[in-house]
Amino acid sequence: MFSRILVANRGEIALRIIRACKELGIETVAVFSEADRNASYLHLADERICIGPPPSAESYLNIPRIIAAAEQRDVDAIHPGYGFLAENAHFAEVCRDCKIEFIGPSVESMQALGDKIRAKKLAKKAGVPTAPDSIDARKKGIYGKKDEEDSYSGPRRGHEGSKGVVQSVKGQDEGDEGVVETVEDAVKVAEWIDDPVALKAAAGGGGRGIRFAHNEATLKSLFKQAQSEAQIAFGDGRLYVEKCITNFRHIEVQVLGDLRGHVVHLFERECSVQRRRQKVIEETPSPGLDGRLREEICTAAVRQAKEVDYHNAGTVEFMLDSTGNFYFLEVNTRIQVEHPITEMVIGEDLVKWQLRIASGEALDFSQRDVTQRGHSIECRINAEDPEANFRPCPGRVEAFVAPGGPGVRWDSHVYQGYEIPSTYDSLVGKLVVHRRSRSEAIATAMRALNEFVIHPIKTTVPLCKEVLTHERFVRGQWDTTFIEREMMGS
Repeated sequence: MFSRILVANRGEIALRIIRACKELGIETVAVFSEADRNASYLHLADERICIGPPPSAESYLNIPRIIAAAEQRDVDAIHPGYGFLAENAHFAEVCRDCKIEFIGPSVESMQALGDKIRAKKLAKKAGVPTAPDSIDARKKGIYGKKDEEDSYSGPRRGHEGSKGVVQSVKGQDEGDEGVVETVEDAVKVAEWIDDPVALKAAAGGGGRGIRFAHNEATLKSLFKQAQSEAQIAFGDGRLYVEKCITNFRHIEVQVLGDLRGHVVHLFERECSVQRRRQKVIEETPSPGLDGRLREEICTAAVRQAKEVDYHNAGTVEFMLDSTGNFYFLEVNTRIQVEHPITEMVIGEDLVKWQLRIASGEALDFSQRDVTQRGHSIECRINAEDPEANFRPCPGRVEAFVAPGGPGVRWDSHVYQGYEIPSTYDSLVGKLVVHRRSRSEAIATAMRALNEFVIHPIKTTVPLCKEVLTHERFVRGQWDTTFIEREMMGS
């Protein structure tokens, strides 16, 4: 096990990592920006280093400063948390070059899965269902030159001891297959797929870099805009076209893999309560899956992970349509914001497992040992005003009372007197409940939300209450358009 790690993040996830390290006897070095100088969790870390001014580019996204702090404090490893550099393959590669363990998957896995076209090709190869797209169209000669049978096999990791050996395999990386370079090609693909379609950035993720077109005129008007946005946001203007699955549920599967090639799933999370493609409430088990469908979608996630010899924690995301068909969406190569609900029903500490796996430990349980117990719901509490188009509400917290009681977990870095900065994500905390049944979990979540006090900051607590009491949510019958369609009149 590591003796000292650096936590390359902030807020509640930094606190979460520090707590896990303390229980494992690992010393922690917390980095912080000037905006976070008074963060409460800094006092729990063994050492603290300021790495720059408030802007992320000069602090939490500044790789040289983070590496310098790690080398100065002689750490064994770096935990990136989520957001910032967590899915940055270049950062993971720099860590490897500096002989510092990156607590996450291999550089090769991150590169393969971070490119959405390559990830979809790997999904197809693993027999994971995918929506019709420009990759299929290219293979069929709908546009461009008809390609030979795809020989790309992706990266592989050997299994020699606990460290593994990165290996190359035969086959050329044809990651650009499926890219639509011109609007004319995009139109040809859309005609073959049949409208509506989605224009997606190959380097996108997390709901970003997406445009929807319901006809040819809209597709033509959006193409250059999407291409330019992708180039600015990701430094990569490549686009691909995919069949637009409308009114879908967002289902994600938690996977864990060790360095010996063992991969298990920890079942699914229901993440369909969203606004602007950002999650608001998550729960597990999903009320939208029966036993057969749950087994199919979870085993598909494991196949996807094994295709790149994935290790550490990861999440495979899917779209589930109204007829019960599911399609691969993307892979998040990090710990998720909503990981606590999986921990509650499975009984495993995912952050501790991240640390154990990165240090070379093998999973000490198999798939048949993993069972779901009870029902868990997470409400994300953001410092935003739902009545003012979710305008961020930074400022000083004058009064604060955290929810508690039986079945309640509160993950947060906020305290009375804390100054919520305007520089970063608006997440205040995560209210997590765990009860025997879904109806009990909803009741406990409502009770806890009613206990919560944060003044004068506006938060999404009223929105969460409205969702939890909505008849469609109570019945378990909703999709990703639920908030906009049912609660915001759009």
